[in-house]
Amino acid sequence: MRSMLIGVTMLCAIAGAQDTASKVITSFALQHDGLAIRRHVEAGKPFTVAGARGVIVGQQEGTFESWLLPIKLLSNFRIRAEVEGYSVPIDVNADAGEIEVHPDHTTITYTHIAFTLRQIMFAPDDSADGTGAVVLFQLDSARPIDLTFSFTPEMRPMWPERGYGTPSPEWLKQADSGLYILHTDFPDIAGAVTIPGAQPGIMAPYQERPQVHPLELKLHYDPKRDGSRFFPLLMAASAVADTSSNTALQASLDRLSATLPQLYAAHAARYAHLAQDLTSITTPDTRLNDDIRWAEVSIEQLKARATPSGEIGLVAGYYSSGDSARPGFGWFFGRDALYTLYAINSFGDFTLSRQALEFLIARQRNDGKMMHEYSQTAPYVDWKAFPYQYAAADATPLFLTAMLDYVRNSGDIDFLRQHREQVEKAWHFETTHDADGDGIYDNAQGTGWVESWPGGMPHQEVYLALLDQQASTAMSQLAAQLGDNASSQAAATRARTLSAKIESEYYQPSTQTYAFSRNPDGSLDRTATIYPAVAWWNGDAALAHPEASLTNWASHTFSTDWGTRDVAETEPIYDPISYHQGSVWPLFTGWAALAEYRAGRPLSAYAHLMQNANLTDAQDLGAVTELLSGAYFTPFGRSTSHQLWSSAMVLIPTLRGLFGITPDATASTLSIAPHLPADWPSASVDRLHIGTSICSLTYTREPGAMQVTLHQISGPSLRLISSVPGAKTSPDHNTLTLPLPAVEINIPHELPLPGARTAQMKVLDESLQPHLMTLTLEAQGGSTLPLQLRRNQAHLKLTAEGADLTTSATPSLDTLTVHFPAGTGYQQQKITLHW
Repeated sequence: MRSMLIGVTMLCAIAGAQDTASKVITSFALQHDGLAIRRHVEAGKPFTVAGARGVIVGQQEGTFESWLLPIKLLSNFRIRAEVEGYSVPIDVNADAGEIEVHPDHTTITYTHIAFTLRQIMFAPDDSADGTGAVVLFQLDSARPIDLTFSFTPEMRPMWPERGYGTPSPEWLKQADSGLYILHTDFPDIAGAVTIPGAQPGIMAPYQERPQVHPLELKLHYDPKRDGSRFFPLLMAASAVADTSSNTALQASLDRLSATLPQLYAAHAARYAHLAQDLTSITTPDTRLNDDIRWAEVSIEQLKARATPSGEIGLVAGYYSSGDSARPGFGWFFGRDALYTLYAINSFGDFTLSRQALEFLIARQRNDGKMMHEYSQTAPYVDWKAFPYQYAAADATPLFLTAMLDYVRNSGDIDFLRQHREQVEKAWHFETTHDADGDGIYDNAQGTGWVESWPGGMPHQEVYLALLDQQASTAMSQLAAQLGDNASSQAAATRARTLSAKIESEYYQPSTQTYAFSRNPDGSLDRTATIYPAVAWWNGDAALAHPEASLTNWASHTFSTDWGTRDVAETEPIYDPISYHQGSVWPLFTGWAALAEYRAGRPLSAYAHLMQNANLTDAQDLGAVTELLSGAYFTPFGRSTSHQLWSSAMVLIPTLRGLFGITPDATASTLSIAPHLPADWPSASVDRLHIGTSICSLTYTREPGAMQVTLHQISGPSLRLISSVPGAKTSPDHNTLTLPLPAVEINIPHELPLPGARTAQMKVLDESLQPHLMTLTLEAQGGSTLPLQLRRNQAHLKLTAEGADLTTSATPSLDTLTVHFPAGTGYQQQKITLHW
């Protein structure tokens, strides 16, 4: 037990603690420029303020719990007010009016006729001495006010570490105020909570019968004296002997109080630096521009510093823990981090990529298998006795593909060389663990995707088979970078063999789709799922017969108005409120969008991409939730609202699909195959990191063509290339001219109202020929929808079948009005455009 507690924080026994008490501080400037989301408070909706050492998770009415990782210090924080001369006590949380979210801080504003109270929260990564997140209260009042801040003391380590019993509070008087010391049943862990200037509330004496009271901090506010002050909520935990914990905790809080302005300034400067350094986009869609930046911020906030090692890893996400001891999916996850690395590599934080990879490599099993889950308290329990660390099979092939993606983006071959042994061990594990001898990695080594399935767990999911194929391709290229030509050729041969086997064993000619899984006897589970979409994830391969699957994924049977289900609603096992049989995950929506972009279905891809992007401010402001109902637009009650890979699935389809960027830093090239929306005249990708080079790309529509220009900012020169038919490259390789189709269609996008069912139009199919475009659409029977049409040739003689065409003097403002057949539910309409 004691070894765990010493690792909880960086606070050790402190000699010569400061004599100066924590003090109310003069208010200082906060960062208000730049990225921000401002909304009226919606009671019950979550918010998250997260850093590498501390996390505050709560609801928009201001109640919250606070974690000094990996310990939940307190919960159910609430505020009550009594205004002088006003006889009614005020539930301040009921008066929460506005929430304002910035990358570096979140503010909840409470408004009453007598006062305005602001609750400002931030979680600096650089806090030390057992401290984490900080809350600043700023009050503006017409009269003196007595505030009561109440909370439940917790001192609960993250599961599965055992708890320490209900804390025993002690009020430690300090000058004209004091602090609560939260003692536990063990002498080597304690916590502290204070608001400088506050007095204690209920403190039941020992003689009183046992009963539970919330702890209270009572603060008197005088507008003449306190109008320019912050009242900080300071929290700490220590891992020192009981005889010195009071002194150590007091010193820790005093130092925190004394350095708050500098701590916040450094914290805000770090986020400002990220905004100036990481990749961003500039498009006519200002909301999407911001969504990309929020996705980067969301991922940055899900870094956590492991104890006692101090390593940085990526946790899967945060959400209020309630009565439990785990805040959402607040553990380190293998596959979650590995999928997210594709986003991190894309926006250029190669340091974070290396940290995440090294965290996983340090926990690779001796036989080469990569980790799946690792609790923030795993070092302090017999973690191997729990069934989680290596429960899933997919982290191992994903490690190989993500390592290649890192090398392609960063050009860091030295990192690959340093970890050659771990790469080869992972490859050996994957290629030697095949339970039925068919040559394909299977679920005998752990779960593939699903963790439960009607009728029993699958033997070999198509998801795992496709990852095995892509990992084989990745290993071929990694081995080539390492100069191992024999292994490279063998892995490439294996990749080709697996592609053929997947087609022969999973493809169903009768439906022209792919089965979900294969049984040991060769029979198939033919459930229609989204999982074959992962075939396009790495861009080096695809399904040989994709058309029917792509059409199904775009249709209302899979595609809701807020994302993609994993199981078609027409399947007998479909359950929209289950975890694996019909719910909507932004992860799946991202898979589908990237697959559609790479398979030539950009209209449906754009719809799916924007569904994810629009979720950025739909729940936990600035983050994207974990999963939603497959029937109604609402997140699950236990959906982790600030989810790592959900935010990643805004970035990846945007940069790699919509902008069509495929970098190879080892060859100093950028391959470009864009799919910009028809109503965008121009756009740019700014501060793109390719190896040690930084550049920007501008996309500009010319008559009949898209011109892409590379602007080198720093580092070695890069070259533009493209696989788009008819692409032309300038002699200096800084400009690409890409032919545009004669006609483009633009489709609208928006999320429905909360609780709505799926009703929006879907693009099932789209095809282009030299003088012909065909679209297959579906929408509610009897509906009429206008679509924007762009002619890229001004004098084009255009005719339409299946829709009404209204031309305009401005080519980009033509309108295609589609009338869908009468009927119940979704009805299809085919449109043909001739020129």
